[in-house]
Amino acid sequence: MGPHVLDAGVMNPAFAKSLEALQARLEYTFKSREALVRALTHRSAVPGDRVAHESYQRHEFLGDRVLALVVAEMLFKAYPKAEEGDLARRLNQLVRRETCADVAVALDIGAAIRLGAGERQSGGRRKEAILGDVAEAVIAAIYLDGGFEPAKAFVERNWRPRMEQLSGTLRDPKTTLQEWAQGRALPTPAYEAIDRSGPDHAPEFTVRVTIADRYAGEGKGKSKREAEQAAAQDVLTREGLWSTA
Repeated sequence: MGPHVLDAGVMNPAFAKSLEALQARLEYTFKSREALVRALTHRSAVPGDRVAHESYQRHEFLGDRVLALVVAEMLFKAYPKAEEGDLARRLNQLVRRETCADVAVALDIGAAIRLGAGERQSGGRRKEAILGDVAEAVIAAIYLDGGFEPAKAFVERNWRPRMEQLSGTLRDPKTTLQEWAQGRALPTPAYEAIDRSGPDHAPEFTVRVTIADRYAGEGKGKSKREAEQAAAQDVLTREGLWSTA
């Protein structure tokens, strides 16, 4: 067995320098760098038999839960009169992969991610899926290194501005379309990806939605989820149930 990938990363002078710069951007200094290195290590940089213990996968799992708890508390306090459904929709918007990736981009976390050669060549540092996962893994790293309060402070610092940008009653096009269909005794809307274009690090998806073979709509987005929302909104707008104003 060779040296652990985590040890090799910490010993690399260039990577060590990038860790120092990243910690400044995170506004948190780690007592031990091991948790941070693990949070930045993609499975492609780890031998197959070590992925579970040396990549960010387990950290992502924990970070997702810490993020959801902190954001839920922020929403609970910020919107004392909001109903559970509205709080849930806001939560979903704030903890989804796209928002996590947006935070990662703002903090330039991608510059410090450790990738295998194939992922580096395919633009892995810019892939939304990887950036979103690593943002959650970093939350876990802070939590494991310093406890809940530093992790909470990190989430509040980076997610509160995004929470405040969600104004009014947040409506989800897919949910609204499903409720509209159910209210008319129609089948659940069916979504189908019909096209994918663009490079791997910046794909564009096209999705079609149908309800009982009618009310067809199409939408495009940087992810299948975003394209599905756009397709649902297309139907709602045509039916006069959604305004883009």
